[in-house]
Amino acid sequence: MFRVPFVAERRTPAAPRSSSSVGSSPTGFHRIFEERITMTTTVGLQPISGPSAWRGDELSRSTEWIYVLSDAERAELEALGRRFVAENPDLRTVTAADYPFDACRALNEECAAQMDAGRGFVLVRGLRTEEYGDAMAAAIFFVMGLHLGQPIGQNQRGDLLDHVIATSNKTLSDEGALPSRVRDRLPFHSDSSDVVALMCLRGAKEGGASSLVSGTTIYNEMLRRRPDLAPRLFDTYHWDWRRQDPDSPELTYTSPIIGYVDGVFSTYAGNSMIFSAQEYPGVPQLTPDQVAAINLFDEISQEPGLPIDMDFQPGDVQWLLNYAALHSRTSYVDHPEPERRRHLLRLWLKRDVGRPLAPKFGKHVVELGEPTTPLVPGGRFRIGDAVTVNDDWGV
Repeated sequence: MFRVPFVAERRTPAAPRSSSSVGSSPTGFHRIFEERITMTTTVGLQPISGPSAWRGDELSRSTEWIYVLSDAERAELEALGRRFVAENPDLRTVTAADYPFDACRALNEECAAQMDAGRGFVLVRGLRTEEYGDAMAAAIFFVMGLHLGQPIGQNQRGDLLDHVIATSNKTLSDEGALPSRVRDRLPFHSDSSDVVALMCLRGAKEGGASSLVSGTTIYNEMLRRRPDLAPRLFDTYHWDWRRQDPDSPELTYTSPIIGYVDGVFSTYAGNSMIFSAQEYPGVPQLTPDQVAAINLFDEISQEPGLPIDMDFQPGDVQWLLNYAALHSRTSYVDHPEPERRRHLLRLWLKRDVGRPLAPKFGKHVVELGEPTTPLVPGGRFRIGDAVTVNDDWGV
């Protein structure tokens, strides 16, 4: 039997992009053209080594994954945040060049290096968000994001800054409930962006830890336990697009779960979208081995010792490359006062990285510089508007 579907949140599809249109990178990396990528479809039956092959029980014994801001870095970010709030730029057109880094160059380089070729994530700590309010905190977060990629729309309105906050008492199993608006535990999955970033404004009363797990480590465990099933992760699967975006003109898109290009290993996961795509006519039925491989991948991701859990403090900012690690969240209990609810801000970034990906790996369909058109009006593109929570949001 298939598992109960988890409806991951996804951005709206973009129009096909001309291969001659190439965006510029905010961090100076050159795009690796898809037509020049030499794709290796299997890695053999040998474990993958490197910094992305970590275990949570080992990594949690150190603080190497936490970047603590220096006084100079924090002062620069706060100054940029104040200027951003005062100038109130359009979030759709503002660029990193408008708010340049000096003291924060090392911070930016470390975040980029860890996402592109390291463990895949960084937790930045040291912002005093409780002292200067949500708008300035959001401005700092957005400026940091501009230096690491291009913010992209996260919903049908095209909002570039979104919220992770429970705005009702719905649960994940309720019809129309969004994962970002409920308090349930979420299964491990990948989002529809190169980078997903979270800023903690306020934590939960109980629970609500952010959990990450290495896709490389999951694959290595599959090789050790069921080498006969591991190759099935390289198969091309149909993923349900309609349930991620009801207005999508397409029912499904296709992608493998694992990619291996030019010696670089990447992961894209979310088993419920594969299983729900099976309901559409014309979608090839999964084989028993494919179902077993998908389920084993999911089971391993949740095993004690593999994930690392992070209890966010106010001001913490987590940067994660979606192709290096999967993410989830433990269930939580909110404070009774609405203004004290667990509240995170979220950015999705398109990043022109030095990481080779197979064409259309994951939902890799929006390129840098490509225009996207919101499906419905009402997008909020000024920082003061974007940071405000609406309790009547669809959940």
